[in-house]
Amino acid sequence: MTAGRSRARFLSTAALLAALSCATTACGSTSADSAEANEPKSTWVEPVSYSYTLTSNTQVLAGTFQVKVRDGKVAEVVGLDEDSRRQVRDLPAEVPTIGKLLKTLNQARSEDADTADADYAADGHPVRISLDWDKNSIDDEALYTISAYEPTPG
Repeated sequence: MTAGRSRARFLSTAALLAALSCATTACGSTSADSAEANEPKSTWVEPVSYSYTLTSNTQVLAGTFQVKVRDGKVAEVVGLDEDSRRQVRDLPAEVPTIGKLLKTLNQARSEDADTADADYAADGHPVRISLDWDKNSIDDEALYTISAYEPTPG
């Protein structure tokens, strides 16, 4: 009978520890998973051709750009201010498609960035993406504002 009680006590203790472990780790999900689950999901599908205006405030890409995307790639970029004109001249490949911006957002979320937020238009395309990989670091923040989005034939 003592062996039966010891075994029951052991199983009871094991079950309690498992329950506590599950409660403290949310049964396999992390706080990032929970935060990501609360993030609005867009059902927007990037068209192969569209145009948009990007206002970017990052260490690498700063300024306002008119962007035309054809066949899923940036086909034309016009800088609308002094900074963006210089960037188009010196670093044209840095101007992203909206799809690339969304990939960057998803990467920041998967890497547990301190900030990885987006606001979406009624059709689901992003209108603002805010990123900060480490709130204690400088020069890693990014703010992208997307306006004048218009799908185009092609």
